[in-house]
Amino acid sequence: MSDDDRPNGRTVALPAKRERPLREGAVARPRRFGNRPRRGRREPRRVRKRHRRLVGESGCGKTTLGKTAIGVQRPTEGKVLYRGQDVWETKESSGWFGGGKSAGEYSSSEIRRSLQMIHQDPDSSLNSNYTVESSLADPLKHWQPEMSEADRRARIYGLLEYVGMAPAEDYANRYPHQLSGGEQQRVALIRSLLMNPDLILADEAISALDVSLRAEMMDLMLELQEQFNTSYLYISHDLANAKHLTQRANGRIGIMYLGELVEVGTPEQIIHDPQHPYTKVLLWATSDLRNRSEGVSDPPIRSLDIPTPTDPPSGCRFHTRCPEAREACTKECPSLTDHDGDGRRTACFRQQGNHEYWNSPPLSGEDLAEVVPRRRANRPRATDFELSTSQSHR
Repeated sequence: MSDDDRPNGRTVALPAKRERPLREGAVARPRRFGNRPRRGRREPRRVRKRHRRLVGESGCGKTTLGKTAIGVQRPTEGKVLYRGQDVWETKESSGWFGGGKSAGEYSSSEIRRSLQMIHQDPDSSLNSNYTVESSLADPLKHWQPEMSEADRRARIYGLLEYVGMAPAEDYANRYPHQLSGGEQQRVALIRSLLMNPDLILADEAISALDVSLRAEMMDLMLELQEQFNTSYLYISHDLANAKHLTQRANGRIGIMYLGELVEVGTPEQIIHDPQHPYTKVLLWATSDLRNRSEGVSDPPIRSLDIPTPTDPPSGCRFHTRCPEAREACTKECPSLTDHDGDGRRTACFRQQGNHEYWNSPPLSGEDLAEVVPRRRANRPRATDFELSTSQSHR
């Protein structure tokens, strides 16, 4: 998406600090990233670069929440706002592809270009019948039809070389199956950045890569975030990767359990001083972050059985597995609240000193005897869960 099509009119120009030596036979080309004349668009708005990371076990609703945030999946409750404008009201008023008149300041097409996604499997997200250049040129042809073929090629080649895919002419003519997993993910990253988006949803964007390539890919994404002035919403089940990225980007980590956020805070708060019992379980399960001096201990969890997403427990959803659960946890669901005024938000009664939780009796194994077997017997298959995700993860 070019500057003349952007709501905020950002100008993106990459510095020379990441210049890579050209291989033999490569041709140096100017880099162009959308510095085109404006056509009387509205005044630009400043965009704040943000970095948010959703962490939780498989099936807890991370991808559902992420897709809802970028307007791909419709929320069953509440609203999704883009710069204060309801995304789904805009889609209904201006049409799915933005052909009609929008009821708000931004059209559906503007919102759609501003919210992009990088999929978990780069191979399946790229058209196997398209070369790299064709895959990257199509968005530019659609959103910037006035751009000449030479300008499109120069822009694509410049980005390919910037992310280390040189000589660009060679990689541009390859098909996805001729690229490594890391190279495929770089192409997917370039494709999303060509729109100059405000927000990119990165759904397990590095989990399919070799361990040796993950750190390099994370560093590249952070560097491109600075240059393109965009924000990332990462989805991951790896707390160690979340710590690496959010610490460098001064971001925040959100912990999800069974469709709900249970704790949100800075990397230092989440890693070094976790408050929610489920966050402590994730830390115990992450060997890279576990305190080695304490040795290996039993998991800080009551039961390994996971409740069904289609029939979550009453009250706090973690009470069937929480070692600190009491009778009050079965009756009321705690809200995500900043209890200490330090910006960290936790959904746990243990952070409220005057809550009835402290006067209620602890839950014993007998209290859960009827709950866990019933949920184990009614546990849905993976296909059933996928079909019920949008209804259950709110």
